[in-house]
Amino acid sequence: MTAPTNPPQPPATGGTRLDPWFGAYAERAHGMRASEIRALFSVANRPEVVSLAGGMPYLDGLPLDTIAETVQHLVATRGATALQYGSGQGDESLRERILDVVRLEGIDCHPDDVVVTTGSQQALDLVTRIFIDPGDVIVAEAPSYVGALGVFRSYQADVVHVPLDEHGLVPEILDETLTSLAAAGRRVKLLYTVPNFHNPAGVTLSAERRPRVLEIAQRHGVLVVEDNPYGLLGFDGETLPALRSLDEDGVLYLGSFSKTFAPGYRVGWVVAPHAVREKLVLASESAILCPSNASQLAIGAYLDTCDWKGQIKQFRELYRERRDAMVGALAEHLPAASWTVPEGGFYTWVRLPEGVDARSMLPRAVTARVAYVPGTAFYADGSGADHMRLSFCYPTPERIREGVRRLAGVVNAERELVEIFGTGAGLDPDPTDVENPSPDLA
Repeated sequence: MTAPTNPPQPPATGGTRLDPWFGAYAERAHGMRASEIRALFSVANRPEVVSLAGGMPYLDGLPLDTIAETVQHLVATRGATALQYGSGQGDESLRERILDVVRLEGIDCHPDDVVVTTGSQQALDLVTRIFIDPGDVIVAEAPSYVGALGVFRSYQADVVHVPLDEHGLVPEILDETLTSLAAAGRRVKLLYTVPNFHNPAGVTLSAERRPRVLEIAQRHGVLVVEDNPYGLLGFDGETLPALRSLDEDGVLYLGSFSKTFAPGYRVGWVVAPHAVREKLVLASESAILCPSNASQLAIGAYLDTCDWKGQIKQFRELYRERRDAMVGALAEHLPAASWTVPEGGFYTWVRLPEGVDARSMLPRAVTARVAYVPGTAFYADGSGADHMRLSFCYPTPERIREGVRRLAGVVNAERELVEIFGTGAGLDPDPTDVENPSPDLA
């Protein structure tokens, strides 16, 4: 296919046409932009860089030989099924096994209540697609998961943030925000929350606040989207009751095998009320026809043949050791900052010393062979430059300590620059060159 003879004309720079299809894009496409985390990958994945940026699980802890044998047996015995099209709602046997997983957090439901998705990221997309019209409001925590913000932006939702504290979402401010939006005639459709071991803040919504948050959402007629990929990764081995366990009709529960097993299979799910479930299935079928049978049956075989609960316990211990290495190194090398001490999950949220801008500092950090995610990635309005997210899930404890040591050197040098030149001084031009990187990663 060739470009049109007389396509709509885009703005030009120096007389050069940037994109012959510029005028043909849907309005929603113009709001799309690259994730700051994805933009970092080409640099952060270099072996000489200690990446404290990405949330990749540590898969070397899996019994890979056993998994290989299980998958080989699956292909040999059920290959014709695994490699075929499947149900738009997902494999029924896997949906039954998902009930065993969610039951650990107090959710009692039926396999028909479950829709299997291509990772929980697709679940976010489907939920947003079936509920959001352009200009509708989604209330989300501040900060919030960058992948969710990207989905919301793509469907032209307006995101209004409600702050977190050390106990999670603040109910009183949530109530005030929803009341104010209603008074202004704004249409709030969804409350998006990551209640357990929050990404990026690392905090957990307290048991005392959970019923209160649900009561507020119900009173305002707002559907709660509970995104819970980390709920089983609490370092003390205990789990709080899922919001879905307290309200079957007012909560959509999003889960995933990416953090408790392996992200490469791309299998997640939604637990939804009947009417919502039907629309989710229709939306999924229109997008992908059906989730991967091969991935679903492989995960089902893993759950059937391996000690998956024991594996989760090992992950908890492994990530707790890395968390301890992270907070210990921060205390040793960066006492001028402050940070959350997560009780599970993958992340800590670091507040930088006064005047230090995480986004403008990133080029110099990458030059020093350490990477993180600036706090600006986690706010719809681009605020949060005084914070950074550090991930402790993937590097070894030794690499974490070395990464924090390098990072502390950059922060201290930045503080000196700020004292001399002011915030954001000395930016470098190229975003992908380790030797001379740029802050323009969005």
